[in-house]
Amino acid sequence: MQDKKEKRLRRHHRVRVKIVGTKDRLRLSVFRSDKHIFAQLINDEDGTTILAVSDKNLVSKETKGQTKSDKSFAVGKLLAEKAREKDVKKIVFDRGSYVYAGRVKKIAEGARDGGLEF
Repeated sequence: MQDKKEKRLRRHHRVRVKIVGTKDRLRLSVFRSDKHIFAQLINDEDGTTILAVSDKNLVSKETKGQTKSDKSFAVGKLLAEKAREKDVKKIVFDRGSYVYAGRVKKIAEGARDGGLEF
């Protein structure tokens, strides 16, 4: 039987085969740990990370007492604000090996609310 890590990597590969970030449409990649959430805008043509944001970038007074889902929404919104400063409007969402629910979905909703188009 396959272990959890191997199954997760297979799911991640299956998703990543279909999604490519270009210069015109950057890839929004999400990583979720037990305590934190991270999001990056990546140009796969050049192999460069344009922008990276996590819940560690949020001001601690604002996030005190919030749930992880609320922080994820704020991360998506912050990412959208910083992306708009760099003239990025259209992206491709890469959920990685995670189900599109919970904190992953909240990042997407926050980015849409901030003005990014998927």
